[in-house]
Amino acid sequence: MIVIMALLLAGAMGSGHAQTAPARITAKSLGLVINTADPYSVAVGDYYAQRRGIPAEQVLRLALPNKASLNVAEFEVLAQQVREHMGPQVQALALAWVEPYAVECNAITSALTLGFQAGVCGNTCAPSAPSPLFNNKSPRPWSELGVRPSMLLASGSVQQAKALIDRGIASDQQLGKHGVPIADAVFVQTNDAARNVRTRLYPPARAVPSLGFQTVRRDMADSAPLRRVFLYQIGTLRVEAPDTIPWLPGALADHLTSFGGVLRGSGEQMSAMDWLDAGATASYGTVSEPCNHVQKFPHPQVLLARYLQGGTALEAYWGSVAWPAQGVLIGEPLAAPFAR
Repeated sequence: MIVIMALLLAGAMGSGHAQTAPARITAKSLGLVINTADPYSVAVGDYYAQRRGIPAEQVLRLALPNKASLNVAEFEVLAQQVREHMGPQVQALALAWVEPYAVECNAITSALTLGFQAGVCGNTCAPSAPSPLFNNKSPRPWSELGVRPSMLLASGSVQQAKALIDRGIASDQQLGKHGVPIADAVFVQTNDAARNVRTRLYPPARAVPSLGFQTVRRDMADSAPLRRVFLYQIGTLRVEAPDTIPWLPGALADHLTSFGGVLRGSGEQMSAMDWLDAGATASYGTVSEPCNHVQKFPHPQVLLARYLQGGTALEAYWGSVAWPAQGVLIGEPLAAPFAR
């Protein structure tokens, strides 16, 4: 895995820092979908369009059922309207709502990006179709692959969503520069055997001053204070007091558990949205029981490398999940702290 990390970082290391990062998805190539039947969606979508400067012709307003999961017929209406409205310049999508976050057993971001996978619902623990976006660095996925990666602008309230958007914007091009303190990517090991399976994929602890970051390996019981966190991964049901983590704008955070993508909460399991409301900028969680296939969750080294190479939060998360059918991506899609 150390070899994989070295290969993935090669592009970013080029001249000794992150200036050789590839082009990325921007407001000019992002479509925005607003649910006119949801006051949250209207308020957050309008704010996002204004703050990011999304072209008016790339904003689709439609009425959707305001519920956790769409059925296939309801989803097909949405997908058809997106196909008809978005021009060829639109490479990715921001969905301005919290619900719906699922299409039956599929995540809505996956269904809209790659198509609904009916077979997953017969056995949600089975492998699902591989994603063409896994470890793909193209900033033109629609033009080159025929898919538009998508992300939900999901948060606990309109005010929290606006703060999330502001964090994403504040993060752009702020890390990996000369004179900026090193930022930390934190990888936490737990005693939860079922959820700790990604540990073998964690990168080694190392500092890379030329890229402005270091990887930190720690145990869940470690109480030493953290600092300047831009990435945090763990395998556990719940993280206590995530708002005490010193998040940098643009931070990515996720926990490997079964129902992190049930955004309004699933009993004892923490929701991916809790990370955003605590101060992170993007996250990921599954909406149906995935079992602990590591391919159904963000690969730690690929996620880190894609972000360091200058990708957006949207591109980093989509590029890091091999089997994403059940995983919902949430956050501010255009956040790009290592971009140049």
